[in-house]
Amino acid sequence: LASPETRVSVSAHNVAIVLAKAPGSAGPWEKFCFGLDASVLQERLFVSEENVDGFLGRVFCPSSCSQSALESQPLIEVLDVAEDRMQMRLQ
Repeated sequence: LASPETRVSVSAHNVAIVLAKAPGSAGPWEKFCFGLDASVLQERLFVSEENVDGFLGRVFCPSSCSQSALESQPLIEVLDVAEDRMQMRLQ
């Protein structure tokens, strides 16, 4: 993390934490963990095409699915992610 760019904003009902990668870091973040202490961390995934595909694969077709069921799944592509919207294409 790049500590000078990291910020915290606290209000009565919300907390926002802005994290910035260190200059030597590259690539998208896949997930983050949060919690009161290390023993109770919860994991959350960032929205990416790989994470969406993985999530939908587990939801729509559990490990007991046949190969033909896997082949008939819709193709979901994450086109754009912004602070206020996300654009996806379903085929």
